[in-house]
Order: sequence, then structure tokens, then C-alpha cells
Amino acid sequence: MPEILDQARTQVLENGVGLDEAGVLAVLNLPDEQLPAALQLAHEVRMRWCGPEVEVEGIVSLKTGGCPEDCHFCSQSGLFTSPVRSVWLDIPSLVEAAKQTAATGATEFCIVAAVRGPDARLMKQMREGVAAIKAEVDIQVAASLGMLSQEQVDELVDMGVHRYNHNLETCRSYFPNVVTTHSWEERWETLRMVRESGMEVCCGGILGLGETVEQRAEFAAQLAELDPHEVPLNFLNPRPGTPLGDRPVVEGKDALRAIAAFRLAMPRTILRYAGGRELTLGDLGTRDGLLGGINAVIVGNYLTTLGRPATADLELLDDLKMPVKALSATL
Repeated sequence: MPEILDQARTQVLENGVGLDEAGVLAVLNLPDEQLPAALQLAHEVRMRWCGPEVEVEGIVSLKTGGCPEDCHFCSQSGLFTSPVRSVWLDIPSLVEAAKQTAATGATEFCIVAAVRGPDARLMKQMREGVAAIKAEVDIQVAASLGMLSQEQVDELVDMGVHRYNHNLETCRSYFPNVVTTHSWEERWETLRMVRESGMEVCCGGILGLGETVEQRAEFAAQLAELDPHEVPLNFLNPRPGTPLGDRPVVEGKDALRAIAAFRLAMPRTILRYAGGRELTLGDLGTRDGLLGGINAVIVGNYLTTLGRPATADLELLDDLKMPVKALSATL
């Protein structure tokens, strides 16, 4: 076994201390023949420090398209020629989406809006929507509404939103190549306020944006420093009309190496399959990732791309004897 995996077995598996940036880079650079050993170790780490349960989540977009930001991977930007156009979801539709999500066995329902940050109209709709969902559906409500002010953070806490998603997307050094209308530091500041509010922090990103392997390791280390409750791991699904629309998809083995490396960097974090896994990994790779450190999945469709049917993921979890996490009575 390579030296880095020996080190990780002691440091991460036995002591629960994640790998640093250099260690993550060593895992990302492992040869193909060592990938099964890395995935096996990552799975052991997940089982020891997180347990066998898998958290299942559904997402819905309250406001789709028309975003003023220029995130180069996103078809919801109003600055590109991609086909997504601005649309708002009404409250009854939001409640129905939450009901459908809960029916899959999911414990988490995330309301997403394509905005730089929420305005008064969006916050009013969030308040009404969260109240309507809580009145009819037994499910935890999360939100992803862009960058926040302290007042908005406090308001979300008051609504009963228990987790906030705000992805850093990529490492600090590469971020200006992907977004120019706001900074990495602005995103970090929102995450700091969310953490201090008591809401759970959900923060991940997208692999395959053109970053180097070294920058992938830098990103893992920066996420570990943030210590989020959950890290959604996306793989670029190139969208027509966006600046990254012609980029190649991440190779399946590179995606699996990243899954193992991110798990070994963050042994106690929920590591969630998110967008792009169907294209990058397919069915067999999806199974390999669940046996290589992943312990949460988004079921159904994503915001602008189609996912696997929820039943396919749930059947796979059942086949792997991985129980779906029950809704916590304490939240």
C-alpha cells in the first residue's frame, strides 16, 4: 500500500484527523491500480466516523434563471445565451414539491433561488413557503439563496431554516477564472455568518471547471478549514451557451479519486453526491462512490439538469444495505 494510504489509515481512520493539502494531493495523484485501496479506506473512514446511514435530499428552484452573476458553469446566468429563462414557483407548487420529495424517503428539502442574494420579495416568499411546508410536510427545510446580510441570516433562522447551502465552487486561487461579478471572499463571509448563527453550513463545489489537480487539493483543504456540516460534490455537466459549455467531463477514475481524497480530508462531514455524477460516473461509478466515502445523495432532478430517477438511487442504497437516515426528532 502506498505511503499516503498507510498514513491515512493511522491519521484519519484511527484518529479521525483529516489529511492536509499535501496528503490530499498525494491521494489525487495515486495511480489507477491503487484507486480500489483508496476507495476502500475512504469507505472505512466514512463508516467509522459517520456511520452507515445515507442522507437523502430533494431540491427545488423557487426562482430559476435570470441571475445577474456570471458563474461560467451556470445556465441560470442572465448574461449568457443558455436556454434557461427566469421563472418563479408559487407556494402551492413548492409545497407539492416538498411532499413529493418526502414521499421518496428524503429527510431534507432545499429551496434554491438563482440570485446574487435575496431581495425583500424573495425573503417574503421564503417565509410564506417555509411556513406552508412545515404545516403540511414532515421534512427539514434548507435554503440556498446566494450571499446574505446578517439581517437575512437572522430572518432565515427565525423561519426555521436549519441548513444553508452556499458553495465556494472552487479553490480561492482559481475562483477569478470562474466568476468575476463577486469574490470568493464574499462567499466566505456569508458562510461565516451562517455558521455563527447556528444554522448548519452546506458548502461544496464543482470539479472539472479547468482547475489543476493541485487546485483540487487546495479546495479540499479550504473546505476542511471551513468544517461544513455537508459538502455537495458536483462534477461539471457542461451547459450549452455558457463559457464552460465546451469543457470535457471529468474522467470517472479522477472523480472517484476525488471522492476518496475529499473523504480523507473531512472524515466526519456529510459528503453528498450532487450534479454531474450520472454523466461522469454512470451506474457502476455511482455504486463505487457510495462504497468509497459518499454518504448522502440528491435524488431526482437538479436545478437545470436531469438526474437519475429517485427510485434508482433508493434501490441502489437498499441493494448496498445502506439505510436512509430517518428524520431527526430533535430538529
